[in-house]
Amino acid sequence: MKKIVAICLLAMAACAAAPVQEMSDARQAVRAALAAGAQERAPAEVAAAQQLIDEAQQQLQRHEYRQAGDTAVEARQQALRALEISREAAAAGR
Repeated sequence: MKKIVAICLLAMAACAAAPVQEMSDARQAVRAALAAGAQERAPAEVAAAQQLIDEAQQQLQRHEYRQAGDTAVEARQQALRALEISREAAAAGR
């Protein structure tokens, strides 16, 4: 009986939950970057962030939740970089 319980616990621990919050954070960061003019001021960073979100979505469909979470975090970082570039450019009058 203890063996069955241990196996079940291991199986449950191996099943990571879908990274809902990470995906939401990444999408919100992209929206914020776009609202700040990143499409014009940091197009490469916005494109990279969107590509990473698309990749994370594909990973989710394959139930690769841990990888999807990592990819979504990376997408958020790219989007925040685009936002930073946009704000700096706007402050410099570009």
